Amino acid sequence: MEIVLGIESSCDETAAALVSGERLILAQRIASQDEAHRPYGGVVPEIAARAHVERLTPLIEEVMAEAGLTLADVDAIAATAGPGLIGGVMVGLVTAKALAMAAEKPLIAINHLEGHALSPRLADASLDYPYLLLLVSGGHCQLLVVEGVGHYRRLATTIDDALGEAFDKSAKILGLGYPGGPALEILAGEGDASAVRLPRPLLGSAEPHFSFAGLKSAVMRAKAAQSPSTSSGRSFDKLRMSGTLTNPAHAELVEAHAPYTDADIAASFQQAAIDCVIDRTTRALASAGQVTALVVAGGVAANLAVRSALEELATQSGLRFVAPPLPLCTDNAAMIAWAGIERLRLGQSDPLDFAPRPRWPLDEAAEPVRGAGVKA
Repeated sequence: MEIVLGIESSCDETAAALVSGERLILAQRIASQDEAHRPYGGVVPEIAARAHVERLTPLIEEVMAEAGLTLADVDAIAATAGPGLIGGVMVGLVTAKALAMAAEKPLIAINHLEGHALSPRLADASLDYPYLLLLVSGGHCQLLVVEGVGHYRRLATTIDDALGEAFDKSAKILGLGYPGGPALEILAGEGDASAVRLPRPLLGSAEPHFSFAGLKSAVMRAKAAQSPSTSSGRSFDKLRMSGTLTNPAHAELVEAHAPYTDADIAASFQQAAIDCVIDRTTRALASAGQVTALVVAGGVAANLAVRSALEELATQSGLRFVAPPLPLCTDNAAMIAWAGIERLRLGQSDPLDFAPRPRWPLDEAAEPVRGAGVKA
C-alpha cells in the first residue's frame, strides 16, 4: 500500500503525518500556536510563518522516527499549497519540494479545502462519491457536491463571514479569549437558547448562500444591552452616536437592559447559526441531485451541536450522515496525506515549480458571489 508524508501549514497549526493507503495514520504530530496568538485575539500571519519555520522540520523528524520509516519508504510528499496565509503555505510547500527533490519522490500540491473535503473518506472506507459536503471552518463556509477527486460543484458559499469566523468573533465579544469557537460551544451548553432574540440571515431565502455578519453584529448589540458597556468599553450613548444602534428596535433592546447571561447569548447565537445551516443545507439537498450521504468537514464540524442537527437532517432526508473523527476536523496533516494518496492513485503529481496559492477555490468554474469576492 502507498505511504504518503503529509505537511500542513496553511494557518496556525504546524503539522506532519504519515498515512498509508490502508487508511492507517502511521504517525502524526500537530504543534499548536494558540499561546503565541492569544495575546492578539487572533492569528498574526508573521508570527505564524516564523513558528512554521521553527517547528516543521522537527515534527517531520518525529513522525518518521515514530513510524520507523525513512524517506526511501515513502511514495510521495504531499503538502498544502493553498489557500491560506501565504507565508505559512510557502514554508510547508518549500519544505515538501526540498524533501521530494532530495528523495526523488513525487510532489503532490494539495488544496487545503480538498484535504477537508476528502478527510471523511480517510475514516470511512464505505463513503462513495458523490456526496453533499458542508465545509465549515474559520475561513470557509460552503456546500459542495463532491463528485470525485478534483471534481467539486459548489452550490453555496458565504457572502460575508464564514461560520467559524462568526463563532470566534462572537466569542471575542463575550470575552472568551482565543481560540473562541470551542469556548463558546461550552458556554452555550449552560445557557437558554431562547433567551435572546437573534436574526437568522437569509433563512428561507431563494438565494442559496450563507450570511453570518449580521448575526455576529446582533451578538454585539445583545452584549451591549446586557451590561453598561460592550466588551470594548464603549457606552450605550457612544454606540448610538456612532450609528451602531440606529434601529429603534436595537435602541429598545439597550434600554431594556435585558437580564440574560453571557451563556444565554452564546446559546442563542449557536442555535441561530444552526438554524441557518440547516435551512441552507436543506435547500442544497433539493438541488444537489442523487448523493450517497450528507457529509460535514472542517473545524466547525467538531461542534457537537452542529453535528447533531445535521445528523437529524440526514435522517429525515433518508441519507447517511458522515463526519470525520474530531481530531480530523481541525487543520491536520493526515487529511493532506490522504488527499495525496487519493491523487497518487490517479497518477497525479505536481512539478517542483508549483506556485503557492493564497486563494484557491475548489470549484474554479463557480459563478462569483456578491460580497464574497475571491474568497468564494
